[in-house]
Amino acid sequence: MNDFEKIINSDKPTLVDFFATWCGPCKMQSPILDELKNKVGDAANIVKVDVDRNPDISAKYQIRSVPTIIIFKNGEPQWRASGLQQLEVLEDKIRIQEQPGK
Repeated sequence: MNDFEKIINSDKPTLVDFFATWCGPCKMQSPILDELKNKVGDAANIVKVDVDRNPDISAKYQIRSVPTIIIFKNGEPQWRASGLQQLEVLEDKIRIQEQPGK
């Protein structure tokens, strides 16, 4: 995850899914994120971070449960939620960040 800081510093929204391979809800979140990527295309980056393989990043963003999703823009967290998130909620949160001035 050497490029993590570069990716979240993008001027387009970057959704980061903090997950674990052993997590049931994380496995349910994955196809929702695939569908989200199909809907938003290049308007947003979608990145998955395995908390067990990236403990430093997980600690920096105080990830206490998985899945946790954080949407970044220009390196700053804009929205955060823990637990399984629905497609419509995530799409709405990304679209808000796409707007000028956000």
